[in-house]
Amino acid sequence: MHSTDHGHLLNLFRYKIGPAFFAILFFLLITNAAVAQKSGSNFNFNSFNKKTYYFGITLGYNNSSYRIVHDQSFILNDTVKVLQSATGPGFNLGIVTNIKFGENFDFRFNLPTLSFAERRFEYTLMSKEIQKRKVESVFIDFPIQIRYKSKPYHDIRAFVILGGKYSIDLSSNSRARQAEDLIKIARQDLLLEFGVGFQVFFPYFILSPEIKFSHGLLNIHDRNAGLIYSSVIDKLFARGLTISFHFEG
Repeated sequence: MHSTDHGHLLNLFRYKIGPAFFAILFFLLITNAAVAQKSGSNFNFNSFNKKTYYFGITLGYNNSSYRIVHDQSFILNDTVKVLQSATGPGFNLGIVTNIKFGENFDFRFNLPTLSFAERRFEYTLMSKEIQKRKVESVFIDFPIQIRYKSKPYHDIRAFVILGGKYSIDLSSNSRARQAEDLIKIARQDLLLEFGVGFQVFFPYFILSPEIKFSHGLLNIHDRNAGLIYSSVIDKLFARGLTISFHFEG
């Protein structure tokens, strides 16, 4: 499958930018936690707790794949023996807005979030040959979530999130023009999201690491009965894992 123009960005982030970036963030977390334990003070929590809303930016790394529902013709076909989806890397960049209601709840939305994602199909043929198909996408995501936060312990507090997002694949049409043997994916999707994380209060901002799971609610497979790689698939549902760092203030 032909790679889209943003493929080099995925590789750059995966092998060069990503590891160094996350290493620096974890170092900051460990350093701040150690200082908080020694001081025993909430030097920044009280000031942020008075705000009814605040903004920030989001940087994240994602792993995406599909949940495959095989077509009934799969067991009768004489070409494909095994079909599975493998995860691929990507990254996210967005703007986050938190609106506080009550002492422990936030209404949070990221409008918009730009996501680069890669998903893969692996076909094991009857001849034992393995054929791979890669789907690279650029999404504009509109996530909306409810966040519940625990009571703070020094300068750290944990939280859980639940929500959903509407997603538009900007590269869907361009993939369709590249070749006739590609698996076509719908342009729009709706996903359920849930996750956990914690806030670390620095003097001038909040750093919020978060791990989040996404499960697609819509069948995004545009089935082509004349293409063997598509005809053995009945439905496709997106799924993913995202590790994000929110810088809020």
